[in-house]
Amino acid sequence: MGFKQSLIDNNSIQLHANAAHWRDAVKIGTDMLVASGAIKPTYHDAIISSVEKLGPYICIAPHLALPHARPEDGVIRTAFALVTLEKPVIFDGEDEPVDVLITLAGSSSDEHMEGLMEVTQVLDDEDSETGVDLNKLRQCHTADDVYRVIDEALAKNA
Repeated sequence: MGFKQSLIDNNSIQLHANAAHWRDAVKIGTDMLVASGAIKPTYHDAIISSVEKLGPYICIAPHLALPHARPEDGVIRTAFALVTLEKPVIFDGEDEPVDVLITLAGSSSDEHMEGLMEVTQVLDDEDSETGVDLNKLRQCHTADDVYRVIDEALAKNA
């Protein structure tokens, strides 16, 4: 399942959300996927536990986190959630604040990797210093805005 279609099917976009702590920010994304039936609540617990144990491995670029855990930690079907934050949060052990989170729940290692590649395509920006352009997502006010950003990115990288 593609990134955009998953966001549509799971009604899993929350823009300009408020989170007091990184754990709260992760929960916003996982709660949407629990509500849609894509994951079990244990998936959220696994993400938090892994970050506490391994450090902020889910912070994959400045200002961007990709919360995820293993498929056996409660994934029912592959799904994504997108959360942008009104005010960034800091992950323990990380210097850069995070204000965009894309939760990935892959039902298998292959699905996990395919999902990661599609998200990378959407965020890829050769002109950006980090190679990632989050400003387009930050400026979205509606789900339709997000879908348009995804469509434009995938068309550009096709």
